[in-house]
Amino acid sequence: MWTYEKKAVSNGFLRVAGVDEAGRGPLAGPVVAAAVILPAGFEVGEITDSKKLTPKKRDRLYDYIRAEATAVGVGIVDAETIDTINILQASLAAMREAVTDLGDTPDFLLVDGKFEVPMPLAQEPLVKGDSRSASIASASIVAKVVRDRMMAEYAELYPEYGLAGHKGYPTKAHKEAIATFGPTPIHRKTFRGVAEHVA
Repeated sequence: MWTYEKKAVSNGFLRVAGVDEAGRGPLAGPVVAAAVILPAGFEVGEITDSKKLTPKKRDRLYDYIRAEATAVGVGIVDAETIDTINILQASLAAMREAVTDLGDTPDFLLVDGKFEVPMPLAQEPLVKGDSRSASIASASIVAKVVRDRMMAEYAELYPEYGLAGHKGYPTKAHKEAIATFGPTPIHRKTFRGVAEHVA
């Protein structure tokens, strides 16, 4: 899990940040990105791709990462912006915001996926990076937990949609709720499953 961080350090970089996002696929809610710089000697333990972890384990690891990381940044792009600029551009914008939010500017980024973050920083995109890099995996956990907690709050605002359970993903129950009640302000109006029900 340290291969790519070690390679960056051996190339002279000192502050390597892992970057990942959560929430590209849902029909509702924001896309959330996180950037994490880990200290030398950080114990990876159970840290891996957030999708492979139970919610309870994610919450515990989130607290551990927040406590032990050198720096953690979060970026959030809302549904309205996603509809305006498209989900790929919104994801990259959230990643850029997360890196900026670190405070301690990194000199190298390890980015989950195929695309670089639109910033003048040295970086390496890694497909399935959240299973291959400790810092990307940590970022994936932070992004997922932050987003899930936001969706739990939205569930209280919009109780008809079951958002606390499916977090805005296109489940059968969620799609039926959209068909019955129509989209809310946090629904992505350009996404199939929502667009058909926009008045």
